[in-house]
Amino acid sequence: MTEEPQVRKRDAAATRAALLDAAGVLFGERGFDRTTVRDIAKLAGVNQALLFRYFGSKDALFEEVLARGGREQIATTPPGELLGTALRSMLESDTGRNRTLDAYLRSTGHDSAAAAVRRQLGEEYAKVLATLTDAEDAELRADLILAWLLGIGLVREITGKEPLASADPDDVCRLVLGAARTLLERSG
Repeated sequence: MTEEPQVRKRDAAATRAALLDAAGVLFGERGFDRTTVRDIAKLAGVNQALLFRYFGSKDALFEEVLARGGREQIATTPPGELLGTALRSMLESDTGRNRTLDAYLRSTGHDSAAAAVRRQLGEEYAKVLATLTDAEDAELRADLILAWLLGIGLVREITGKEPLASADPDDVCRLVLGAARTLLERSG
């Protein structure tokens, strides 16, 4: 009696998730333009044709990578903890890290439908942050906090400027969140 070869079970959800995870890592490390479909598929351990089957294009995959991480964070984080959570996830070591902000920062020059997703996510973050203050200029304050967060990511992750690039995440969070409380405080 001969054993029949084991056939790998097809799992569309797992394949889709593997592609999203691989794309998130590579877009975060390289940006949109320097990440190839072939590299994403290879890291995910699948044929690149599956990327097109599940997402249609590299642009659509990029949009979903950005939306997935950002919207999940907004949906699962209480408003008062959103800035700290976003900052902490950006500062953590690469292990288990959410690379959405890195992908966002490394691909800001890419002109596609993903630009609309980036704008929309920025607006969603700012909308949540604006609820933390009752100041008349709450939207401006929220935009300033968001700009600060993106600037920290840019200086730390993209330019690698010291001392921020190697600063302890606890120190960065302590200083940034302390200052942010001033902008987002309630009047009474």
